[in-house]
Amino acid sequence: MNTKITSILNTNARNWAVLAPRLVLGAVMVAHGAQKLFGWFGGYGLEASAGFFANQLGLTPGIFWAALAGGGEFFGGLLLIIGLATRFAALTVGITMAVATFTVHAGGFFAPDGMEYTLTLLAVSIALLISGGGALSFDAKFSKKN
Repeated sequence: MNTKITSILNTNARNWAVLAPRLVLGAVMVAHGAQKLFGWFGGYGLEASAGFFANQLGLTPGIFWAALAGGGEFFGGLLLIIGLATRFAALTVGITMAVATFTVHAGGFFAPDGMEYTLTLLAVSIALLISGGGALSFDAKFSKKN
C-alpha cells in the first residue's frame, strides 16, 4: 500500500481507549449531519440550513456551506464509526466544530447557545486525529503498527 496512505491509516490496534469516543463522536456527527442534509432527527433539511447559514451566519452561498458542514458531519461521522481514515474524518469534524464554535456559539460558554458542547466535540476530534482509529477499526486492519 502507498506509504502516504499507510501513514494516514496507521493506528495501534490494541488501543481500546479511543473506541468509545470514536463511536460516540461518529454517532453524534451522523445525526447532526442528517439534520442539516435530510431533515432527520428533528432537523430542518438542506434548504432551511442553507437559509440559516446565509441569513444568520453570513456564510454565502448558504447552500454550499450548509452542504459542506452537513456532509462533513454526516460522512465524517460514518467514517469515524467504522474507523476508516479516522484521522481525515477527525480533521473534517474538528474543522467543522471549530467553525461552529466561532460562528454560532461564540456568544458564551454555557448552553443553550454556548460553546462548551462544540469545544468538547473539537477536543475529541483532536484526540482521534492524534491517535487514529485504534481497536476495532478498519484503520487497524490496514495498519502496519499493531
